[in-house]
Amino acid sequence: MAFVTAPLLEFENVGLSFKGVNALTDMSFTMTAGELFAVIGPNGAGKTSAFNCLNGVYKPQRGDIRWKGDSILGMRPDKVAELGIARTFQNIELFAHMTVLQNITLGRHIRTNVGWLAGAVWYGKAKREEMANREKVEEIIDLLEIEAWRSYPVGLLPYGIQKRVELGRALAMEPELLLLDEPVAGMNLEETEDMARFILDIREELGIAMILVEHDMGLVMDIADRILVLDFGQVIGEGTPLEVQNNPNVIKAYLGEELTA
Repeated sequence: MAFVTAPLLEFENVGLSFKGVNALTDMSFTMTAGELFAVIGPNGAGKTSAFNCLNGVYKPQRGDIRWKGDSILGMRPDKVAELGIARTFQNIELFAHMTVLQNITLGRHIRTNVGWLAGAVWYGKAKREEMANREKVEEIIDLLEIEAWRSYPVGLLPYGIQKRVELGRALAMEPELLLLDEPVAGMNLEETEDMARFILDIREELGIAMILVEHDMGLVMDIADRILVLDFGQVIGEGTPLEVQNNPNVIKAYLGEELTA
């Protein structure tokens, strides 16, 4: 698959430490629009720390993070989201008592422009915006095949469906970059295969770039365009799935043995 040459996202020598302990050491990579980029590594390698730097939860002490050429280093998480960067979480962060429809609709708040008074009377621009939001949410429900559960409180749903709902809420923000933090963690084989299909559909139909953090090596090797490998906060390998599988540093530090293509 061909990509445009201009970088969408640039991590440049990013360094993050906590009380003298390095979480990330000179981490660098770039990615382009529409790319499916994976970050792998053992527990504690720094994968989630990189996500937290990217969406503004952590502020690195060194380096720079650029979005479409402009630095977003130190920007608040809500401002990063407004730029078009959305995220799912390893541990499900949904409102259990609210329905599937309501949880996904919450993702539209970042794209809501009318004030509370206009929204209260539901007229004119407020009505048009609300109708557009509802249409977008219904498109996401259809894409992720969760129509049957749209009116159920998410706390009553199977784990795999809840993970789809969280993905749907992130998509409701209409991101250009989606950060997926272990999207298939805790899933069975069927649920994992479904999630892989949805991730590929999102890339194909919506053109959204994605960074995937995941421990399921079968999933990563099957769907990622490029892979970056971290170990103790340092980049030890980067390339296509085949190149990473055959990288001796990666095999030694993470995979344990060479994977078959």
